[in-house]
Amino acid sequence: MPGKTIFVLGGARSGKSAFAERLVEQSGLDAVYIATGQAYDDEMRERIAVHKERRGLVWATVEEPLDLTGALQAHAGEGRAVLVDCLTLWLTNLMMVERDIAAETARLASMIPELPGTVLFVSNEVGLGIVPDNAIAREFRDHAGRLNQAVAAAADEVYFIAAGLPLKMKG
Repeated sequence: MPGKTIFVLGGARSGKSAFAERLVEQSGLDAVYIATGQAYDDEMRERIAVHKERRGLVWATVEEPLDLTGALQAHAGEGRAVLVDCLTLWLTNLMMVERDIAAETARLASMIPELPGTVLFVSNEVGLGIVPDNAIAREFRDHAGRLNQAVAAAADEVYFIAAGLPLKMKG
């Protein structure tokens, strides 16, 4: 039986992860965190540490930088709330190993309506700023926009977070 899917979108440091974490904690369901980030440098190691500390021991954490659909198949289920944080880091990882982004996006979007339990996706909205000055950044921005559109279309609820405040856009 399909569950409920929530998409939380916002800019950098908008409060989107904390908002999604609160939704999971308020659900009363078993909390599972699928982390897509990889610690390539000290700054990212610090960001990951802050996220882990904020979540505490209540969460089961699954680190999966590439096979997001496999991780969702393994961990989404009745009685669970799975939080994927974040889709743009997942996209970065896919681009770094030269995966077919359109195929990966389609694969994820097609499975969303059938996911059991509650699943939340967090992603950055990167298309509100200036046009990037280099091809790889423009390619990333374009892939992120298409990924966000696909997930938003498949999700039951969509929130946009700005300055820590949620705006419900769908559902």
